[in-house]
Amino acid sequence: MLEFTTTFRIRYSEVDQSGFVYNGHYATYYEVGRAAAIRTMGLSYKEIEERGVVMPLIYQNSRFYSPAFYDDLLTIKVKISEMPKARITFYYEIFNENGKKINTGENALAFIDRETHRPMRAPDWFVEILQREVDKKV
Repeated sequence: MLEFTTTFRIRYSEVDQSGFVYNGHYATYYEVGRAAAIRTMGLSYKEIEERGVVMPLIYQNSRFYSPAFYDDLLTIKVKISEMPKARITFYYEIFNENGKKINTGENALAFIDRETHRPMRAPDWFVEILQREVDKKV
C-alpha cells in the first residue's frame, strides 16, 4: 500500500566489540524510518500527541541477515500494507550501501487516548492522511 525510504549513517557508539552494530539498535533504526515516513505524510509524532493520541509499541520482530558496521550508510524502507484500526503495523527492510538486505522487521503500535490512556480506534484524521498518500500512489 505505502512505502517510504530514508537513510541513516551508523555512529561509532552503536558498534560493539565485534565491530558489528549491536542488535538492540535496530529498534531505533525502525523508529528513524517510521518517524521519517510519518513526517513525509505531513505529520510528526509531536503533532499526533498534540492531537491527543500516543502510539506505544505493542509488538516487534526482527530478522538479521548480515551485520552492519561503523559508518555504513543504511537505507531503511518502511511499508504500511493496510489501513489501521486500533493499531498500525509497519514493515521494515534495511539495506547496506551495496544494496544488500541486512535486516527485516515489523512492529505494531497501538492508538491510545493521551488523557485516558485507553485504547482507541485510529483517528479519522490519521486514516484520511494515510488514504491521501495511497491516492497519490495510484
